[in-house]
Amino acid sequence: MAPRSPLLLPLLLALELLVLPLPTPPHCCSAAPHVSPSPSPEAEAVTATAATRTPLVPALFVIGDSTADVGTNNYLGTLARADREPYGRDFDTRRPTGRFSNGRIPVDYIAEKLGLPFVPPYLEQNMRMGVGSVDLSNIDGMIQGVNYASAAAGILSSSGSELGMHVSLSQQVQQVEDTYEQLALALGEEATTDLFRKSVFFLSIGSNDFIHYYLRNVSGIQIRYLPWEFNQLLVNAMRQEIKNLYNINVRKVVMMGLPPVGCAPHFLWEYGSQDGECIDYINNVVIQFNYALRYMSSEFTRQHPGSMISYCDTFEGSVDILNNRDRYGFLTTTDACCGLGKYGGLFMCVLPQMACSDASSHVWWDEFHPTDSVNRILADNVWSGEHTQMCYPMDLQEMVKLK
Repeated sequence: MAPRSPLLLPLLLALELLVLPLPTPPHCCSAAPHVSPSPSPEAEAVTATAATRTPLVPALFVIGDSTADVGTNNYLGTLARADREPYGRDFDTRRPTGRFSNGRIPVDYIAEKLGLPFVPPYLEQNMRMGVGSVDLSNIDGMIQGVNYASAAAGILSSSGSELGMHVSLSQQVQQVEDTYEQLALALGEEATTDLFRKSVFFLSIGSNDFIHYYLRNVSGIQIRYLPWEFNQLLVNAMRQEIKNLYNINVRKVVMMGLPPVGCAPHFLWEYGSQDGECIDYINNVVIQFNYALRYMSSEFTRQHPGSMISYCDTFEGSVDILNNRDRYGFLTTTDACCGLGKYGGLFMCVLPQMACSDASSHVWWDEFHPTDSVNRILADNVWSGEHTQMCYPMDLQEMVKLK
C-alpha cells in the first residue's frame, strides 16, 4: 500500500481552487428567491429532449450523489463540481452540465426509457418557480420529476464535507417532502398522492460514506466501528429515509447498490496497485454493504403494504463489464480517460488537455466516475437486464407495469 501524504490532499484542493470558478451565493436546502431567470441554452436543450411516446410513468424523481447529480452542485460552494470542460463534452449539448461524466449518466438513459425528458435539478426548479409557488404554469416541469442528487453527498450528513457544501440524503428527502407540499398546494392532495404512488423514485447514494469518511478514517471512525457495524449504521439510516418517503406515498423505488469502489483509478493509485488489480479490502466492505442493503429492501417491502423496491446490484453489473471488456468494446478497465498520475488516479479532471481523445474506449472517465458508455450499459441492465441481471426482485421495466 502506498498511503497518501497528509500534505497532498490540501495541495490538491488548493490546485483545484485555481481552476474552479466559485458560484454565486448558493441557495442550498432553503427557500430560493422567487425569480424567473431566462432559461440557459443547457436548460432549453435538456427540456427539449423529451420522449416521442407516451410516458410509462408520470414522473421520475432522483435522490443521490455524483452518480446522479445533473447540476445541483453548480449552485453550491463546493469543489465537487462538474460544470467545466471537459465534463459534458459528449453530452447532447456538447457542453458541461454538472454531470460527472463525459456524457450522460444512468438517470438520463432511464428517463428516456420511461418516455420522460431529462430531469432538472431541484435548485434550478425552485429558482424558476419560487418555493411555495402554486402557479400551475411554472409547475409543469416539476410534475414530470425532479433531481435532488448532489455530488459528494452521503447517507451520513458529514460525509464529503471536506469538499464544501452538498445536500445530504436526509436533506434531499426533506426536499422531496417540500416538493410534495408544493404539488399538493397546486394540484390538490389527491392528485399529488396519485402522482407519487405511480412515479419512479431512483436512489443512488452511499459511495461517499466510504470514499470521504470511513476509508479516510475521519474522526477515528474505523476504531469506533468495524466495517459491518458501519454498514449497519448506513443501512439503518437509509431505511429510515425510505420510510419517510413511504409516508408521503412513494411506492416505486429503484435502489442502486454501490459499484466496485476498490477498482476506481483513484484507489488503484493510492493503494499502489501494480498491474491494475482492484483493492480487495475496499471491495469486500462494499459487497457487505450491498448485501445488507438488499436484505433491508426485501424486508421493507414485506413489512410495508404496496411498497415496491427493486434493488439493483451495481457491483455485479460493473464487474461483468470489467471482466468482459472485449465484449463491450473497452480497451482499458483501469486508466481514467481524464486525470493525472498512474491510472489517472492522482488528480481529478480539471482541464480539457488532461482527457483522452476517445472516452468510449475507457471504463473510467475520471478518478471515480465511469464513462457515458458504461452508464448506458448499467441503465440497460436496470431497465431490463439486457446485458446481465442486476435488479431484484424485478427490473424497472417490470415495475412500471405494476399498478
